[in-house]
Amino acid sequence: MKRILYCLLLIVLAGCAGMQTEKAAARPVTLDKAAAAKVIQEIDKDRADTREWLRSSPRSYLAAVERINFGDKPSLAVGRAADNDVRLDAEGIEPHHLKVIVTGEQFRVEALDDKASFIIKDSPVREATTGPAAIRVGRFELRLSHQRYPAIIVFDPQSPRFKEYKGIEYFPVDLAFRYELPLTHDPKTEPVIIMSSRGNQRRAERAGWVDFYVGDTPCRLEVTHLLEPGSGADDLSVFFRDATSGKESYPMGRYVDLKKLENGNYLLDFNQAYNPACAFSDYYNCPVPPKSNTLSVAIRAGEMNSHYH
Repeated sequence: MKRILYCLLLIVLAGCAGMQTEKAAARPVTLDKAAAAKVIQEIDKDRADTREWLRSSPRSYLAAVERINFGDKPSLAVGRAADNDVRLDAEGIEPHHLKVIVTGEQFRVEALDDKASFIIKDSPVREATTGPAAIRVGRFELRLSHQRYPAIIVFDPQSPRFKEYKGIEYFPVDLAFRYELPLTHDPKTEPVIIMSSRGNQRRAERAGWVDFYVGDTPCRLEVTHLLEPGSGADDLSVFFRDATSGKESYPMGRYVDLKKLENGNYLLDFNQAYNPACAFSDYYNCPVPPKSNTLSVAIRAGEMNSHYH
């Protein structure tokens, strides 16, 4: 008799646990007509701005023309002469223009030739110490990228890749993929390794999980905070794949960022899901979604396959 009662108790507890799980998973946000129209308008504007940025910005993915990794070198030389690590053969560039030195999580930049200088934070200088940042040399922008795998990425406003511009395609805005939900924190805040598109291991921590429904299917995705120079303390991202990956959307997967709300919950809007930079250019080091973040359902929202490769 006691065994029967114990089994019945387990069944009841299991049922309660299931109810709690269902309650914790978020349903899409319900918006009135005016609020929905405003959200759609904001998303459409952001998409138009992104298309224009990719088409013409000197910091566009299409403006990237070269990536030089430091590797085992403590510094890289930049200039017009052929013996530089980063050769910029253009007007306004001195033969040996500057040197970039990795110092822990920062960069030390020093002008070399007497007439050489560079611009950082809109000010011309001959030396500076900075974290991951962009400096301007002549017409070029040099992005000092760290990610614990230091590199210099060269951006040229005259990049020939601008001729390859063919827009960005998005799924139609669908507010059934917009959620306001809690973040289930990882009590251990465990460190994790996120592999990158260049085969590097990028350090991160598991901030927790978000639970939501796509139709009637409960879904869970891991939320990641990258532990590397240049990553903000509150930057939370979801790197994911779904049933559209490799078909309608980029094969490696997509990203969507969490936005903290005043009530302590987070906005998760897949209409703002975007492709990694490496979908457009080979000069980036992009996080690869972990296998645990592969959804069986289709997320037909946000950016579609870029087709730039």
